Amino acid sequence: MKKLQVDFRKRLKNFDLQMNFAMEEGRLGILGASGCGKSMTLKTIAGIVTPDTGRIETGKTVFYDSAEKVNLTPQKRKVGYLFQNYALFPNMTVADNIAAGIRHAKRKDKRHRTEKQNVREQVKNLIEQFQLQGLENQYPVKLSGGQQQRTALARILVSRPDILLLDEPFSAMDSYLREELQIELDNRLKTFSGCSVIVSHDRDEIYKLCSHTMIMGEGSNIIFEETKKLFNQPRYMQAARLTGCKNISKAERVGPRTIRATDWGVEFCIDREIPKQLSYIGIRAHDFIPADVNDQRRENVIPVFPCGITKAPFEWTLLFQNKENPKGNMWMKQERGKEQIPEKVWVDQSKILLLE
Repeated sequence: MKKLQVDFRKRLKNFDLQMNFAMEEGRLGILGASGCGKSMTLKTIAGIVTPDTGRIETGKTVFYDSAEKVNLTPQKRKVGYLFQNYALFPNMTVADNIAAGIRHAKRKDKRHRTEKQNVREQVKNLIEQFQLQGLENQYPVKLSGGQQQRTALARILVSRPDILLLDEPFSAMDSYLREELQIELDNRLKTFSGCSVIVSHDRDEIYKLCSHTMIMGEGSNIIFEETKKLFNQPRYMQAARLTGCKNISKAERVGPRTIRATDWGVEFCIDREIPKQLSYIGIRAHDFIPADVNDQRRENVIPVFPCGITKAPFEWTLLFQNKENPKGNMWMKQERGKEQIPEKVWVDQSKILLLE
């Protein structure tokens, strides 16, 4: 049975939020531009926001059903919600914040008594488990972003939620800290037996942490797929853009295996059937490679007209057009140490994305 099933509609100021997806135990990433309804989806699942119609349920509990007039309070949903700012109690120490989660769990489970000694022992164990030793008496304002995150996760997980919702968990982090905390969160979630939903606008974050990914447009899910499969073949133009494809052109079919990229003035050969719904093609910047100027046999070779170069510490970017028919710009990226301005570039047929 599915662990989380979501099907609801909520009228917002600028659009209708219409969500329909189901997931089993594991991690789902929701990827989308700012303002598309990602955080509102989490708040609706958690019961902070009430939809207009629909149904939200787990394998054992109905959270919301407009037809049956069911709408459980957030406290009864067994959902752990990690807010962007972690929402720690500012007037409580690390130990007290974690203890608050323990007492909250005890209140929901009347079979257990909340004893001070028992709480102290659990807090001590969690402090060790989340590597917060020495910070027990510190207040949130004195903690780093990573320490705040660990404290918030400890407080949430101690309540034994069935579902864990994480809203932009690394948005406030410096880049040097973000990768370390992504690894740390990945390790923490391996011990969580329920299903997790992670909202982000960072494609790398979703790719690293989530087994499945849902791409959101303005108020709806465009595609729901295994993460690696989705990144390899996004199928939709919006999905390709959100998964980092810089080169996207309108396209038209000109033969059984030939496509014309109208924005670039280039024709490409394709190694697979062209879908009837084809509207765009995409090529990731790293998939353009320098071509031998004397090699006349390769298909999908483009003579290069350079338009600009940028150099970052670890990669080099060339902005170019088709020299024989200058139109829209294309982007090519190379690793440091391989920098060159080629006379021609080439792309493998299998790397070309066919998009609706």
